[in-house]
Amino acid sequence: MYYYIKGKLAHKDIDFVVIDAGGVGYKINTSQTSMQMFGDRGADVLAYTYLHVREDVMDLYGFAAKEEREMFLRLLSISGVGPKAALAILSVATPSKLAVAVLTNDTKIITKAAGVGPKLAQRVILELKDKLKDADLHIDEADAAEAEAAQSDSKSDAVSALVVLGYSANEARDAVRGIDGSLETEEIIKKALINLM
Repeated sequence: MYYYIKGKLAHKDIDFVVIDAGGVGYKINTSQTSMQMFGDRGADVLAYTYLHVREDVMDLYGFAAKEEREMFLRLLSISGVGPKAALAILSVATPSKLAVAVLTNDTKIITKAAGVGPKLAQRVILELKDKLKDADLHIDEADAAEAEAAQSDSKSDAVSALVVLGYSANEARDAVRGIDGSLETEEIIKKALINLM
């Protein structure tokens, strides 16, 4: 119904903003990321919106960036993810960070969101993978590098642990090669030990 609302930022709360557009104050639920991007009261803002309608509720959700709105809609299409969970996820991860987390199977970022447990995080990754294949997403190099570094940290920790257990550095590196770097260090070690047997 509303694609965007443009006006003055009249009020900021914990999880919503009020935009005064033509003398009407629109209460717009938003993520912490967008909240920061909107700036201070009195600023001219534009929010890309989505109207969520249920039998007893009509809630307006809005975002400072079009990409964030698109990711919000993708999250809503996942079974078990409602608007509150989608907002919570987007409050801990930008669309770019979330895309990297999905592509690297990193549930840790997603479970930082309030009310999102490991099972739901796995479902988000599983279902978003297909949806992101066709998406024209811009992934920040910094986000991709951060995810890669986190993966290599887990692998290097696993290699160090295997060396402590008595394996040579080369044996340890070979055993870890090919294992998913987004796994916890303990999981990588277990899989590496199986490879060494």
